[in-house]
Amino acid sequence: MIDHVSIIRYNSDIVSINSRIKLRQNLFSFLLEGQKSVQYAEAKVKINPSQFLLLSSGNCLMSEKIAAQNGRYRSILFFFDNKLLVDFFIRHPLVSQVSTKKHKEEPFLVFEKDPFLINFIESLGFMLLSGKPLTAEMQRVKLEELLIYLSEHYPEEIQRLRNSKYDADDDLLVRQAVTANIYNSVTVEELAFLCHMSLSTFKRRFAKVYDTSPNKWLLEKRMQKAAQLLKQGQYKASDIYFDLGYENLSSFIQSFKQIHGITPKQYQLSN
Repeated sequence: MIDHVSIIRYNSDIVSINSRIKLRQNLFSFLLEGQKSVQYAEAKVKINPSQFLLLSSGNCLMSEKIAAQNGRYRSILFFFDNKLLVDFFIRHPLVSQVSTKKHKEEPFLVFEKDPFLINFIESLGFMLLSGKPLTAEMQRVKLEELLIYLSEHYPEEIQRLRNSKYDADDDLLVRQAVTANIYNSVTVEELAFLCHMSLSTFKRRFAKVYDTSPNKWLLEKRMQKAAQLLKQGQYKASDIYFDLGYENLSSFIQSFKQIHGITPKQYQLSN
């Protein structure tokens, strides 16, 4: 059984890239050391230790990197479910009605640490280091404290934490996922995961929307962009392959040749 709220310390010496995470609850991720990036179907975010994240429940890809040599990845994770969020807004109606503006729903929010938030995070660290288990009541109190502060200082942003269930239809979700990740190093299997679909279902939905396969569509879009950049003359293949979603130069050259029939260098010379 999942607790309604839980606070844990997470440390690691291992770099993880695009780990598939199924968040069953919303999550405040307080980064203390290292680098963190999170990717949902429709958006991606990267933070450093001067920031922290509020993530909505759902499927995402997480990458955790150690920033300095001999360093560690350190964070404090604060999980809570939607029932507590709904209860908070019921008890604080002025907070939930602070603005009539309509905002694009986001799967995450990024906050900058200020002196109050730095002290708040340190207080969580001291509580966890005490060796005594935190009571459910204490964890709820700390969540309440944090939500009240964020609601007062970031009233419009805090409203944008979306519900854990997707309101978008499947075709729209596929469009959002592939459009947001054209130039990211993401596999088709990972795109399917982000869309909460099996690989076969994702491919079928993709073909319905784009009338082609995901791999072919992504390859053509990336190579189209590559050709535009190379034609400008100020970039070489070695300058652009990573930004177009490739981990190494040789794979990029092979893909370029598959679409354009010549290598990137030959393409530049001919143009």
